Amino acid sequence: MDSAAKEYSLWHPVALASAVAQAPLGARLLNQAVVLWRDSAHQIHAWADQCPHRGAQLSLGRVCDDRLECPYHGWQFDGHGQCVHVPALPQFVPPATHTARTFSACERYGLVWVCLQADADPALIPAFAAETDAQLRTVNCGSYDVATSAPRIIENFLDMAHFGFVHDGWLGMRAATAIDDYTVESTPNGLRATQCKAWQPQSNVHSTAPAQVEYTYEVLAPYTAVLTKVPDAASVALQGFRESIGLFICPITPESSRVWFRLAMADFDSPDTKLQDFQHTIFMQDKPVLESQRPQRLPLDVRAEVHTAADKASSAYRRFLKQQNITFGVC
Repeated sequence: MDSAAKEYSLWHPVALASAVAQAPLGARLLNQAVVLWRDSAHQIHAWADQCPHRGAQLSLGRVCDDRLECPYHGWQFDGHGQCVHVPALPQFVPPATHTARTFSACERYGLVWVCLQADADPALIPAFAAETDAQLRTVNCGSYDVATSAPRIIENFLDMAHFGFVHDGWLGMRAATAIDDYTVESTPNGLRATQCKAWQPQSNVHSTAPAQVEYTYEVLAPYTAVLTKVPDAASVALQGFRESIGLFICPITPESSRVWFRLAMADFDSPDTKLQDFQHTIFMQDKPVLESQRPQRLPLDVRAEVHTAADKASSAYRRFLKQQNITFGVC
């Protein structure tokens, strides 16, 4: 692990919070095997998925009396990772060196977030502003396992020029693929693109007619982005409809990722499945193209791929990754 790289000090989503229940759950983040478990207070814990005794996967064990028990020799670890019981030596008092490696863990947006550093500040988890908007209803979509790097997925999310081809008849159409000029500015945590316009036959789940839709994109962290859009009211069946979509990515390996979308919409009546199905349709159109890109890691050398003015958001994103010393998933 290159601990000097920025991504290892950041928070990343690793699982749905609802997936971490009674039994330990194995996950993977930045090539690190992680075990997630809860204590009786429902507090989430994230540790290296490796017993310090003989290297067995702790995720194959069980939780008993607020202790995580190794499946191999039954060593038990308290909530701080300290071994407190060795069944083969009932009277043995394990020293401070007998500890599991612990990480920081927190729940946010229906997901478990992990930082591979201990005592990380949860306030540094990317802020999804729509989460606190009482006029929006939130629901998660995913997870999706994608055989490409997290930066490739973020860049696709920022890209409007593919709408008329990958999402023909949905977010775009081949007869209207021109991209008007838009504005990109740097922010303390990434970038913001405004005045992004696209002609869309069906821009959202409630669309009744094609419309020109204006997007705002924000990159909140190397592997987190948000888009907001407000369609023409005349093109939507639901009065006052607007939406914000968060893209949260777990970088599993440099060339594989797990993806969630957090949908925040002015719609409190539709079933979750209706909102999720629309997003699922759109991403399933993206997924095979994303997995076809070579290299799978995003090139940061400006000479590696060619660029146009329509790519200014993705070009700004690549510069941001380089400035932030991001090395995982890039080349």
